[in-house]
Amino acid sequence: MGLQTDFMVAVNQIAAERNIDPDDVLEAIKLAIQTGFRRDYPEEEVESVIVDIDKSNGMISVFADKKVVEMVTNADSQISLEDARKIEPKLKVGDHIQVDITPSGDFGRVAAQAAKQVILQKIRESEKNAVMAEFTGHISEIEYAVVQRMDGDNVIFEIRRATAIMPQEDRIPSEFYKSGSRLKVLLKDIRETSRGKQLIVSRADPMFLEALFKLEVPEIVSSSVEIKSIAREAGSRSKVAVSSNVEGIDPIGSCVGQKGVRINAIMNELKFGNHEEKIDIIAYASEISEFIANALSPAQVIRVTIKDDKKRDALVIVPDEQLSLAIGRDGQNVRLAAKLTGWNIDIQGETVKVKDNQLDEIQRQQLADARKAKLAPTDEVEVEEVEEKKEKVKKVKKTKEKKATEKKAKVVKD
Repeated sequence: MGLQTDFMVAVNQIAAERNIDPDDVLEAIKLAIQTGFRRDYPEEEVESVIVDIDKSNGMISVFADKKVVEMVTNADSQISLEDARKIEPKLKVGDHIQVDITPSGDFGRVAAQAAKQVILQKIRESEKNAVMAEFTGHISEIEYAVVQRMDGDNVIFEIRRATAIMPQEDRIPSEFYKSGSRLKVLLKDIRETSRGKQLIVSRADPMFLEALFKLEVPEIVSSSVEIKSIAREAGSRSKVAVSSNVEGIDPIGSCVGQKGVRINAIMNELKFGNHEEKIDIIAYASEISEFIANALSPAQVIRVTIKDDKKRDALVIVPDEQLSLAIGRDGQNVRLAAKLTGWNIDIQGETVKVKDNQLDEIQRQQLADARKAKLAPTDEVEVEEVEEKKEKVKKVKKTKEKKATEKKAKVVKD
């Protein structure tokens, strides 16, 4: 081909516009030219076509690897010994030589169209890889993302020039994702798919909560305060265990902030309408018994007994009136405590004995004992207890009114 003075200028311009390496553009052009020769070469012999581009002047040269033979039966892949020795005198039958097959003029309209498609496809792939490379070193960090649309159960986001997917398991159940909404998301992973690399984001992952704490609590970034573990049920409740690496720094106070400003900022990010995610900040302890007791907060614990170190089983005794609080609604409090500590936790009251994994039985027994012992009602039974008291007051009132009526009737009779 003839000299193309503006060739490299165009290559560099495309690379700058797409934010990709100029060499990627050149590789795309080489592949496109090689593809254009598929009409003349069998599929298995296309690789024998070599394309060279001189970066200094834009000259494109095409070479075919041909085998030296006595008698040519396939001119595309063979060359006669006589013709080969005109190029290289020392060649012999069986050797290979690269022969210049660069077309004079252009490659033709059909070949040019095919080359154009290959170039565009290759450039798009290079552009996507370049975009993914921007996020490779920022996995587990938070980025602002704009909701584009829903794709089945997945949410499609736009982050800068990249398209990201939030699978159903990474969504907060109580949230509604409206097109155009701007949200914070966790850069969770870059996965290889049939369509290339795909950026995965999340708002339900425990790492998202940890990243939010890093944004709001400078002591965590400086490593003065450390997040030891997180147990999370996205959109409902979470427990975060923290400890201090510097003497004199209160880890819980650092996370809460003055007048709760830090923890409120985190909870507001997780709030959607009337739904909010409650966050318990727990003091981490190296002594597992103390850690388990702390993890069951806000319930009080009388004692923790380690039943089996290998199986990581522990028995926790709490006051009878605290049993329902320690278990939590639908067993959530004890379930999160078990995730936070990594131990299987069996809870029993001082007098209430229960079997493992029978949370419903625990709650029913606790309620029965609370009524029998005339203990103060817990949050779960408060409404029920109040209603019972109202019924008793009504019965007493009716009895008094009846007696008063009978007394008056007796006086009139006398």
